[in-house]
Amino acid sequence: MKLPGRRRARRDTDGDGAGPRPASGRTAQRERDRTGDGPRGEDAGHALLDPAFLTRLERLQLATRRPLAGHLAGEHRSPALGTSVDFADYREYHPGDDFRRIDYALYARLDVLLVRLFEAEDDLHLRLLVDTSASMATGGKLDAARRVAAALGFVALVRRDPVSLHRFPLDRPGPRFTGRSGVPALFAHLAALEAGGTTRFAEAATSMLGRRGPPGLTVVISDLLTPEWEDGLDRLPAGGSDVVVVHVLADEELRPSLVAEDLVGDLDLVDVETGARLGVSLSADALADYERAAAAWADGVARRCRRRGTAYVRLLAGDDLEQALLAGWRASGVLR
Repeated sequence: MKLPGRRRARRDTDGDGAGPRPASGRTAQRERDRTGDGPRGEDAGHALLDPAFLTRLERLQLATRRPLAGHLAGEHRSPALGTSVDFADYREYHPGDDFRRIDYALYARLDVLLVRLFEAEDDLHLRLLVDTSASMATGGKLDAARRVAAALGFVALVRRDPVSLHRFPLDRPGPRFTGRSGVPALFAHLAALEAGGTTRFAEAATSMLGRRGPPGLTVVISDLLTPEWEDGLDRLPAGGSDVVVVHVLADEELRPSLVAEDLVGDLDLVDVETGARLGVSLSADALADYERAAAAWADGVARRCRRRGTAYVRLLAGDDLEQALLAGWRASGVLR
């Protein structure tokens, strides 16, 4: 069942049948990408996430349910020996070593700088697939998607996991970021995202599968308001990668009666992605039926994801992201 939540209600007062056209914003986005003009990384980071929140995020790590073997030094378990969470031995500190691995208790006793050695770690390639279709411009969903991507990307980068940022409509290869030094650039790219176009999710999933690279973690951040959401999700779990779906919805899409004073009567529903209009007559009973159907659709998406072994978390655009990440998402196994 498709949730018609991306349609906006308009009262037909003039009867001319000409509906508003959704603003794309893609031309301005292309110009920013070409010239490099856009929000500075530091300013964009402060706008997306509070500095105190970033400090708390540094204690977290992305979770994966499959063994990985990446190409860079990361912080995820590998069959090899090297540096990880299980202690193996000590060796003398050399310039360039990670100072966080120095055992300062031993230094205080022995006056010798020693670093702790652990089991081998591999990098986890985080692929952020962010929906920037026109429906994401409603209800604060794109802002929420930016902040989710910023938080997960920050967690990955400070753990030395590479991050690539993709969007759909997928009109160009996504930029790649590595290390803590890549955080400002990631935040700047996210702050510059604008919504426009239709939700070509299956096409984006196929394009990502055709890109070469190691297994990793793909995080889809979308409202999934498209008939092809099932097809798109079915194409993503391939090549040994994990998939997480962050389902971003607006309150008005699930409970329109809570955010609109009067939705009863003759209305025009306008699709924000195509401009198509549909005239309807809504009663209080019909509105209640819609809300039940919307809740059942969202619950069905969650069940479908979990049956396929895909982690699923739902985020309403008005939710407290910090509370969701630090509590609920850790319980869901997305973070640890």
